[in-house]
Amino acid sequence: MTDTRIEKLAHILIRHSLRIKKNDLFVISGSHLATPLIREVYRQAVVAGAHPYTHIGIDGLAEMYYKYSSNTQLKYMSPIDKFEIEHIDARLSIISPENTRNLTGVDPKKQAISSAAHRRIMEIFLNRAAKKELRWCVTQYPTQASAQDAEMSLQEYETFVFNAAHVDAKDPIAYWKSVGKQQEKIKQLLETKKKIHVLATDTDLTVSVAGRKWFNCYGRENFPDGEVFTGPVENSAEGFIRYTFPISYGGREVDDVQLWFKNGAVVKAAASKGEKFLQSMLATDPGARRLGEFAFGTNYGVKKYTKNTLFDEKIGGTIHLAVGSGYPETGSKNKSSLHWDMMCDLRRKGEVYADDEQIYRNGRFIDL
Repeated sequence: MTDTRIEKLAHILIRHSLRIKKNDLFVISGSHLATPLIREVYRQAVVAGAHPYTHIGIDGLAEMYYKYSSNTQLKYMSPIDKFEIEHIDARLSIISPENTRNLTGVDPKKQAISSAAHRRIMEIFLNRAAKKELRWCVTQYPTQASAQDAEMSLQEYETFVFNAAHVDAKDPIAYWKSVGKQQEKIKQLLETKKKIHVLATDTDLTVSVAGRKWFNCYGRENFPDGEVFTGPVENSAEGFIRYTFPISYGGREVDDVQLWFKNGAVVKAAASKGEKFLQSMLATDPGARRLGEFAFGTNYGVKKYTKNTLFDEKIGGTIHLAVGSGYPETGSKNKSSLHWDMMCDLRRKGEVYADDEQIYRNGRFIDL
């Protein structure tokens, strides 16, 4: 018997997030642990008249690949992967790890080489998404590994995930549309600004957003959601920032990240844990040292840090900046095989100025 919460989550993903329609070529990916959600999404996609297929991950394969692969293999770009990203209409990625630290022992240089090899696929994906030719969404299925990272029992984490998704709302899709209406005020404010200046503990960073578009996120590309983002002008970042929470990428955790920017590029980077990996990823390609995204987290229902970027970057009262590729629809021209979101908590002594006028204090927009 399917958990009714899973049925409701699948309904939101199919009807709201991805807007699956007849004849869509639709790929669903996740680990075997997400089988209940994969099965239900697949069923509803078939009912909608789409052509769904699946990629089911098996834990340990990525670790095995990095351990035994040669440089030639690491630099290989699969024509099948390229063909897929050129032809699918929709993609759902379900975060469902069996072990969130499975790549901790991998040589970071190997990960960087592999990441660089997939840059072309990343560019195709971003360009098709910007042209509305490809719909995509990332969501979470509760697993023991994610629950342990969040310091919760599996049952507590399930409740956390489904509550954040508001699956028990009278009309969940109407709820997420109402979130979009509320956040539209933030988007409209930011679209009138040219310069953003962030002040917080060990943080004094300025970026230009002149001529860039802001996007209101209410459950389409990420689910659950709650952010307003843009792509900063590539050569504009000046100053320094200290990220509040540990961050993960490619199965590796990095803690207490500090970045210093000049003329838009990272000129110095430090971390108390995982610094070697951080440096390797920043050296992936020239675009990896520049900002591709600047965003405000707006979901005040997500209050607890869980070591999961999908939720952590949405925490109301935080900002997140991604080094690496930007989203072309924002006007960003930064290209990279990397896109790494890093979170900064502004709920205590955080300030944001836009064109030298304070618009944000202690995790809240002023007068909105």
